Amino acid sequence: MRKIFILTSLTAALFLKAAAQEIPIENGWQFARGDSSQWASPAYNDLKWQHIEVNKPWEEQGYPNYDGFGWYRLHFMLPSSIKEKAFLKDSIRINLGIVDDNDEVYLNGKLIGEYGGMGGDIKTSKYGPRSYTIAANNPAILWDKENVLAVRIFDTGGAGGLYGDKHSISMLSLIDNVTINTDGDFYFEENEGISKTIYLSTRSNYVYKGKLNFKVTDPETNTDMREATTDVVFTAGKPFNYPFTIDKLPKRSYKLSYIFTEERSHDIMVKTESTPYVLTPYPGAKPRINGADVYGARPGNPFLYMIPATGRKPMSYSAAGLPDGLKLDSRTGIITGVVAQKGEYPVVFTVHNSAGTKTKKFTIKIGDVIGLTPALGWNSWNAFGLTVNDQKARVAAKTMTDKLAAHGWNYINIDDGWEAPQRTASGEIIPNQKFPDMKGLTGYVHSLGLKMGIYSSPGPRTCGGYLGSWQHEDQDAKTYGDWGIDYLKYDWCSYSEVTNPSPTLADYKKPYQVMRTSLDKIPRDIMFSFCQYGMGDVWKWGAEVGGNSWRSTGDIEDTWKSMSTIGFNQVADGPYAQPGHFNDPDMLVVGKVGWGDNQRNSRLSPDEQYTHISLWSLLSSPLLIGCDMGKLDRFTLGLLTNDEVIAIDQDALGKEARQAIKTDNYQVWIKDLEDGGKAVGVFNTSDKYQTITLQLKDNELGGYTKIRNVWEQKYIITSGTNYTTKVAPHGVVLVKLSK
Repeated sequence: MRKIFILTSLTAALFLKAAAQEIPIENGWQFARGDSSQWASPAYNDLKWQHIEVNKPWEEQGYPNYDGFGWYRLHFMLPSSIKEKAFLKDSIRINLGIVDDNDEVYLNGKLIGEYGGMGGDIKTSKYGPRSYTIAANNPAILWDKENVLAVRIFDTGGAGGLYGDKHSISMLSLIDNVTINTDGDFYFEENEGISKTIYLSTRSNYVYKGKLNFKVTDPETNTDMREATTDVVFTAGKPFNYPFTIDKLPKRSYKLSYIFTEERSHDIMVKTESTPYVLTPYPGAKPRINGADVYGARPGNPFLYMIPATGRKPMSYSAAGLPDGLKLDSRTGIITGVVAQKGEYPVVFTVHNSAGTKTKKFTIKIGDVIGLTPALGWNSWNAFGLTVNDQKARVAAKTMTDKLAAHGWNYINIDDGWEAPQRTASGEIIPNQKFPDMKGLTGYVHSLGLKMGIYSSPGPRTCGGYLGSWQHEDQDAKTYGDWGIDYLKYDWCSYSEVTNPSPTLADYKKPYQVMRTSLDKIPRDIMFSFCQYGMGDVWKWGAEVGGNSWRSTGDIEDTWKSMSTIGFNQVADGPYAQPGHFNDPDMLVVGKVGWGDNQRNSRLSPDEQYTHISLWSLLSSPLLIGCDMGKLDRFTLGLLTNDEVIAIDQDALGKEARQAIKTDNYQVWIKDLEDGGKAVGVFNTSDKYQTITLQLKDNELGGYTKIRNVWEQKYIITSGTNYTTKVAPHGVVLVKLSK
């Protein structure tokens, strides 16, 4: 859920008092590439350094594709007045936003922190938020004088540098040790109301007392619909639990505010989130066949496809017209075998249960191109980072089978962190202790009708410091084939250390050409995903080099700024999307994410998550779920199981939507569909409700008079040549137009 600090009329005066104890350090930073110990010194002359912003990576500011060391320097005054006005006067905190990947921080030449407090080698990836606390009497601090803050960063690949939303220096507050935990699930009541419990907690032995103010606000009218205040007491090991229930409301998102005022210091903590709402109708009892209308495989290679169908269980499956060499399990809907001859094979699927029968026309294309529609699956990275293991992958596979496979989801992809520290004596890659039997895990995934993916790098090391495939491409491809791998994510990372420091177009292509050649030597269909962040305009040559998809952007975060910046800038690459070859604006950040051991709710609001799924589907993007699959709540399931939305992503025409309209407040994206229809996303990019009119005579929409709301799966009654709709802040209305 979206969680930010806000200013409310109820607490404005006290909040302004607290703000006086903080100084922003957003502006005035200087930057240089390279590395020198002199750059930590306050006496160093940095006047000729380049100005840089700290709210976006250095790649976006004139340093494309740069990996390695970079230094940031800032000159600033630190007034003693912030200490005098603070309730606690013993420590200051330096907030640096996000560091990608590693850092050493110097104040007036003195080292005050490194690696985000996580320890380790500076060349080992430690991407994440940075906050350093030092004593107010530390001699490194020059009160009421000019200070120099110097930050040394090492970027291992992809986006690099300082970025994020909050860069400041403040006095440590009593409530800096307080957490308002909103990461529990919302529960949907029978009357369509919602309930939840939040927690106020601390690790401090200080006994916190104060007031908790709870508000429900309509974001369209900015009126408070409900407000309650309660006394609060909590300390270490004894959190304060606040349960609440909100009665049935119309299907839209409402803002919830939790405002804690500490009685002794009068410090205030405010946390907000938005209420979820489910638009996707429940699947009915009658059978329905979902997923794409086409599937590609190569001749002579193992074939695996599960017919995705919803409806009352048990169901029976049949298929007319299967090519020679394939067989269907009538109980599970899983098709296996090998097809020797190239060709297009029209097939008719039939699914039957006690509520009825459903058929669907389907095409199996046996030829040179696989991945005719974007991949639908799960990737471990955004949920678990380097902590992924066999058990987490099995949970993801079982959950996909139970809840998502009937809607077409079918890949279980293990990202970085599976590799052993060393290869065997003969050079083979092997998994580490977290994956005791990779072939056995793959067999389990295949037994469920799903497919298995894995991760590597063309360099000596992966982004996480594990073994890459450099100079072992043939061996690794053979190992993947022996294990039964179906998908390879190939991440640039340390390849920058073994290639031209200023790569040419040939340099960008080479590692993917090498691995493509290695994959072609094994008798197995392996989807090939380039993860190289859009360098060298990869969308122009990715298909030529044999990629099924290619990253067109840097890494995504679960923030509106990150998701919207990435999604709404997929313009130049759009014309290059085609069946078998798709642009990839990175994995999904819905549900519970964490990039490590601790998962939390996505910081995207419910409306922003609807925008995320809608936009990625319009872009014909691979949809790779990045959350903890063992903790799918009803809202996230609704996002991932809307078959009409998924059908837009999986449309066999394989085209990417184009940006038809862009204003300061909204955008309209239009996607051509194979059946002659148009999928249209009307996006509100502003912070306020917008009433948006779509001119049906413009943008090649003339004659498209049939309008269907895709999320709600219902037709819209309209007249004339205009379609007018109200769209929530950062939200979307997704429709399909037909003649």
